[in-house]
Order: sequence, then C-alpha cells, then structure tokens
Amino acid sequence: MGNTFGKIYKISTYGESHGKSIGVIIDGCPPGVEIDTDYIQSELDRRKPGQSKITTPRKEKDLVEVLSGIFEGKSTGAPISLQIKNKDQRSSDYKHISESFRPSHADYTYFKKYGNRDHRGGGRSSARETANWVAAGAIAKQILKKLNVKINAYVSQVGNISMTTHYSKLNLDNSEKNIVRCPDPSFANKFIDLIDDTRKSLDTVGGIITCIIQGCPVGIGEPIFNKLHAELGKAMLSINAVKGFEYGSGFNGAKMNGSDHNDEFELSEKGEISTKSNFSGGIQGGISNGEDIYFNVAFKPVSTIMKDQKSVDSKNKVVTLKGKGRHDPCVVPRAVPIVESMAANVIVDLYLQNKS
Repeated sequence: MGNTFGKIYKISTYGESHGKSIGVIIDGCPPGVEIDTDYIQSELDRRKPGQSKITTPRKEKDLVEVLSGIFEGKSTGAPISLQIKNKDQRSSDYKHISESFRPSHADYTYFKKYGNRDHRGGGRSSARETANWVAAGAIAKQILKKLNVKINAYVSQVGNISMTTHYSKLNLDNSEKNIVRCPDPSFANKFIDLIDDTRKSLDTVGGIITCIIQGCPVGIGEPIFNKLHAELGKAMLSINAVKGFEYGSGFNGAKMNGSDHNDEFELSEKGEISTKSNFSGGIQGGISNGEDIYFNVAFKPVSTIMKDQKSVDSKNKVVTLKGKGRHDPCVVPRAVPIVESMAANVIVDLYLQNKS
C-alpha cells in the first residue's frame, strides 16, 4: 500500500497529522550499531514546526520515544519502533473544508481513491508524516558515519533568487547558523526577506534544496532498475511538495557536447582512480564511482494560502475557500533535514544490498 520504503533497510510508517501519534518501524538495521537517541531528537528538532518567523507557528516538540529494537545504546537486530505523539492539533481549523477540495492538495485524489478522507490537516497526506522519515534517517546517518559518509543539504534557491556558488566553495557547516539553512549569509538574508514578505502578503513561495553526499563507497547501486540515482529520485519525489529532481549536470547537461561533459579518469600519486570533472554527479551506470554525489530537489509553493480561491466540494457544488490554520509560507527551510534523511535511507539500503 505504499507505506514501506527500502528493501533491506526498510522503514514502514503510520499516523495522521491530527491523530494521536505518528511513528516508524525500521526493519533491517544491523545489530550492534551504536545509536544515539539524543541525535535522533536533534534531527527531529531541525524539522519540527514553530522554529522561526518563516515557518508554521504550530508548536510540536516532536519528542521521539523508542519502543523497541534498541538496548543499552545499541541496535539489537529486531525491528526498531519509534513513536512521536501529536500535541498541538487544532482540528477545528479544518472544519470548513470537510466537504471541499482544496486547490493543489491531495483532498480530491484521496477522496476518489478511498471514498473518504481525513480532512484534519490532510490526514495521511500531511507533510507531518516526514518526521518519521527523519527519525529513520537519523539512524541511517549514524550507520553511515561509521563508513565516513557525510550528507549535507542546504537551501540554494527561494522563488526567483538563486545561488550560483558551487558547493565546493561553501562552508556547509554554516547552513545551520541561520533560520533558512543557507550556507551563504548574504543569500540567507535575501531568502529570509523574500519568505517573510511572501508570508505577510498571505501567499507562499517555492524553492530548491541542494544535497551533497561525500565519501560514498564505490559500487553502491544496482545497474538496471535499482540505479542509485533512480532510488534517490524516488526518495526525493516522495517528499511532499517536490516537483523536480536532477543530479550531476542535470538539465544543463542537455546543452553540452560529449567532449565537454565526459568525466575523464586520472590517477593520483598514490595510484587512486578519480575523475577530473564530475558532471556525472558521482554516479555512472547507476552505480557510485567514489566522487561526490550531488543533486537538486525543487519544491513547489505550499498549497495552502490565506487568500480566497475557487473550488468544488464532494457534492459537485462550486465553493470559495480561504486558507485557515498554521502553515509554512515556504517549505524548504524545514525540508533540508528531510532531504538529508531520505538520502541516508537510500544509501544505507543500497549499501546493505551490496554487502548481501
């Protein structure tokens, strides 16, 4: 039913935006992995609502509770169950759309597929579900740390304001030093101003997140239907509000000649193989080649806006809707840890497949 992701490192999730809790069961985590639950919480804190003036004011502490699979600080090999209780629901904010379909939301498609829907915050279709992915990704990151694999994502574009600096020239540690999660302070201020101005105008705005995976071992990914870039693309396109995914040279590669685009191999003084350029984005033939893996993820503007919009309801009547409740004017600042976590879940799953 589409509630499970991965083949060996499997994550299965449950819960709705306004239910009692949400949660994830992680099956396939190897036994004996040292797991820092404080780190899991710190990752959830990066994603949680109510962080700043440019995020939703909903106040959820997103406190994670370990129900199984971790004993004395290590994984046991049994399924790991993590739960996050919902605390700050305001279901009354959604009564006015109990029968109406909000533009660009999943209301209509869920209703037609299932014959019913949970209108409270979008129910299962809510981005609140992604807290589960971040919790699972926090464990995946701890597995990858032992392999010296590092994953960093940051906001590289908001609306029509875009950074052009290559990631290699940025201090990615600076991303967490501002509320928009951009490593370039000058662009961070521009992004913040644009998001805040958009919020004040009762509208929303989209953006792009850039992610870099460094230290990935050579040979990760399968050559046909489970290509590394295909799995990353599936993971990113599963995130709410994502409209596009490109890796390496992406769409710009279509403008180049092969003589410019090909990544020539070279040998270091130690006899190690690398490439002079990296238009491949660290992936060739669907398999990691040891270079940095980098990709962009495009997010649409949040669909709930505080302006009147025309729509229809379940009785085929034309209605006028105005957004209510607490929503992000731009999703990308809070989506950075989601992108990192899903990337981590993919790499760990393919790594374990390769080891098997």
